[in-house]
Amino acid sequence: MLIIDSKDCENIDKALKKYKKKFEKSKTLLQLRGRQAYIKPSIVRRAEVLKAIYKQQLAGGKFD
Repeated sequence: MLIIDSKDCENIDKALKKYKKKFEKSKTLLQLRGRQAYIKPSIVRRAEVLKAIYKQQLAGGKFD
């Protein structure tokens, strides 16, 4: 649960902005989207490997 300490004299817009920033940093939305469907661990690992290969090729100059 996110708690925002707001002063009585603070504008509601500022408090809302703080809440949105804190919500984004907590990555709650990413976790919810990730839990919508079950993905097998082998598929997750395979995606990580493919991403790492792509990054290495990109750093090596294969893609321009």
